[in-house]
Amino acid sequence: MQNRLEDKLKTLSKYKLLIIDEIGYLPIDVEGANLLFQLINRRYERNSIIITTNKAFSKWGELFGDATIANAILDRLLHHSHIINITGKSYRLKDKIKQTTKNEEK
Repeated sequence: MQNRLEDKLKTLSKYKLLIIDEIGYLPIDVEGANLLFQLINRRYERNSIIITTNKAFSKWGELFGDATIANAILDRLLHHSHIINITGKSYRLKDKIKQTTKNEEK
């Protein structure tokens, strides 16, 4: 198992860009947080990462079940980061909302 984990971490560390979508959508246990830290630590200052989340950074300690791991992950992620905060209504729902509004007007 250890060799498979090491091989997977090496593979994921090589990509020029790694996109991790929806951090916090599903719960992350301490073991998962440790694995994520290992990956981010290997990529730190080497290759780029894009992360999407709807969780505030202040909530990441709760999200990972360990404030120390959350702080270590955030320390590496935020050091050279560009943060884009998107607010407003869901892009996925905009057409559905328009359709519903039109149907209600009829």
